[in-house]
Order: sequence, then structure tokens, then C-alpha cells
Amino acid sequence: MSFPGTWMTESESVVYRVVPKCACSTIGQIMYYSDHGTFFDGDIHDAKAGIHKWAMDPSKELITNNVKSHKSYAFTCVRNPYTRILSSFFDKICGIQRNGKRYRGNLVPLLIQKYGIEVGDPETGFEFDQIQSFRRFLLFARDTIRWRRPMEPDIHWSAMSGHISTFIVNGGRYDNIFWTEKFNDGMQDVLDAIETPHPIDLAEIPRFNESEGHGPKRAHPVADYFDDLSMHLVYEIYKRDFRIFKYDFENPANKMPIGEIDLDEVHAKLG
Repeated sequence: MSFPGTWMTESESVVYRVVPKCACSTIGQIMYYSDHGTFFDGDIHDAKAGIHKWAMDPSKELITNNVKSHKSYAFTCVRNPYTRILSSFFDKICGIQRNGKRYRGNLVPLLIQKYGIEVGDPETGFEFDQIQSFRRFLLFARDTIRWRRPMEPDIHWSAMSGHISTFIVNGGRYDNIFWTEKFNDGMQDVLDAIETPHPIDLAEIPRFNESEGHGPKRAHPVADYFDDLSMHLVYEIYKRDFRIFKYDFENPANKMPIGEIDLDEVHAKLG
């Protein structure tokens, strides 16, 4: 059994299935604080102690035993597919990463060469045609997901349903799936359902957006990036995400959910 992308507090108060670009930095810091009464000094994704992660070998057996027996409350968080893919583009494709380099080394040069994408230059304020480049990036994202070329799909633009399903098919069950767009309400429901060594006041918790400042700021309203072809591509990639997590495909300007998430439906369709 394998539970990739799964984090758990050292106290085993709660289990979280990470979905990239869905408030995972803030959620990880809240989990860390709930055990230690202080935030991790740095990006929580870099933490090698103080929190259990599937990627760390000593944590694997503990996470497996917990999840298989449903010992702890388990949750995840989702986001509107339109704003999530936009965030991935500006952070991972246009941005400079924490190590001072472009994401995945030769990825951006590949996109410039094969798809005609522009990413701008941080020295000149990232000036380029954001809408045109983003739409070309969507073609690349679709190619990676549908045909796995010119590379395997990346976790930051792979469908949320794919991430979330790995937890279910290997024997896990979610107690809560909430929306990034209603973060405080959803995270409070999680905190109300568990006992933590240190209390959490969400009103006092900062938002840990680790991608902030990596790249250019979005210059246009969300809807401006999506013409009919772009919407078709997004629906082709994220059809299950829109349907299962109740987001509005018809209106890219509406980032809010339009229904309630049915956990039984999620487990039935993704299991």
C-alpha cells in the first residue's frame, strides 16, 4: 500500500493528503504548529522533522498503519481548476524558484522552443503577453496529461481527483474535503473534530503562500485568460474535478463552488 503526498502530525491528531496549489503550505504549517506551538522556520515542504511525510522512509509505516485503520481524522483541500492552473503557470513556469533557478531545469527552455511560450525576465519586471503564453501552456499541460508527452504530467497541474484518489484506492477514507475558497470554514471544521497539543486560532494564522513573489503577478481578471478553446482544454483535463468538487465550468469568473461536496460520491467515483 502506498500513500504518496500524505502528511500526518507527529501526535497523529490528523492526516492530510496534500494537493499541490491548494493551500498546502498554510495547512502544513497549521499541522506543525498544532504539535509544537510554533511554525516551521522556512517552507514546510522542506521540513525533514516535526511532521510525518510519506516521502520520508521512517514515516511510511506509521502513516500506513494509521490510514489503514482510520485511526485519525483525514482530510484534504481542493481549489477551482481555473485559478489552480493559472497559479501553476505563474509560479512554476514564469517564476524563479526558491533555489534561484527555473522550475525543473530545462522545462522552461523546452516550452519556449516547442510551444512558443514566453515567461518574461525578472530583471525587467516579467513583461510579456500573459494571456497568449498561458493559453499555449494549456496545450502543453493537456499534452502531458493526455499523451504523456513531451513529459509525464507534473503534480502541480495534474487533476486534483488523481491526487485524491490515491488515498482512497489504497484503503484510506476522507472525513472532510473542503474548498480553498472557503478555507477558514473548512479548516475550522477540521480543527473542531480533532484534539491538538496546541490550540489554533485561525484568525491569527498567517497565510503561507510559498510561491508568492516567485514570478509575475496576474495582470488580468481570471476570465480573460480563458477563451472557448482554453475552456475546452481545461474541461478536457479537469472534468472530474469540476463535477466531483462542485465548481462552475461555465463561468471562469466564478471561483466559488456551486454545490456541496458529497463524500460518498467522492469515494465511489475515485475509489
